[in-house]
Amino acid sequence: MSVRERYRAFREWQRRPYMVAPLSEEAHDCLTCGTHYVGNFCPRCGQSAKIGRYSFKKALLLFIDVWGMGNRGMFRSLRDLILRPGYMIRDYLNGMQMAYFPPFKMLFLLTTFSILLNVYGINIRGEVVNSREHDREELAQALAQTKEEADDPTGKMFAERMAKGVGWYLNAVEKYPSAVTLTYIVFFTAFFYIFFHKSRTIPNLSFPEFLIAMVFSANMLSIYEIVAQFLCIKSDAVNAGLLLTTAIPMKQLSGFSWFRTLLSMITAVLLMAILATIGLVAFIIVSVL
Repeated sequence: MSVRERYRAFREWQRRPYMVAPLSEEAHDCLTCGTHYVGNFCPRCGQSAKIGRYSFKKALLLFIDVWGMGNRGMFRSLRDLILRPGYMIRDYLNGMQMAYFPPFKMLFLLTTFSILLNVYGINIRGEVVNSREHDREELAQALAQTKEEADDPTGKMFAERMAKGVGWYLNAVEKYPSAVTLTYIVFFTAFFYIFFHKSRTIPNLSFPEFLIAMVFSANMLSIYEIVAQFLCIKSDAVNAGLLLTTAIPMKQLSGFSWFRTLLSMITAVLLMAILATIGLVAFIIVSVL
């Protein structure tokens, strides 16, 4: 098979929805409730017909089930978010929800796992790289310098208020990382929805549906960031490249061209930047008054 044929087959697989296993025609006696039935799962208690003696694989799945990942939906979701994110989101929004891991639960798990990598040095070098503490120190130094260089009481008061605001934000990030991440996602969704709600794949895409899509997209980005953290790959170019990957699910979900997808994303980000600048100017004016 040529490279072109392999790529064509991959593209067909990307677009194809997940195929549920066919219903078994074998008769079973449930090992939990004793119900006699035909199919893959017991209709009374829901236990799988494949339950049998324990193996190393089953023991491992039981262990990771403590973290909410001991089911095939989690691994399938991770795979599809890497290889076919927008199509997976489309399938989920169209009702195929049992096949995939819940998006918000995945968000909390990935956020927690990212913190473990960041704080406890779980990477190929075994180095503890607490980037949040580093960012806190840099911001503290910058604000202290701004306060020292201020020539009047108004400037010093503004620097003090900025320091308090930044300190509050950093504390919130450390104590409630998942909540802060979800707040960011909702904020981005409000602007991206303006340009992507007329999806060609899902007519009349609602705001809650698009919020789910954005949460899945954030999960995809978290997967890439976790891999980069584990491999100790960190640079501005890498961070910019990771952010650009969010265009993939947006294009696949919306059905837009690459040009329209990127243009819509850039416009949404510029709109956010303008409103953020207006908010900062308003904060400065209030501080001075």
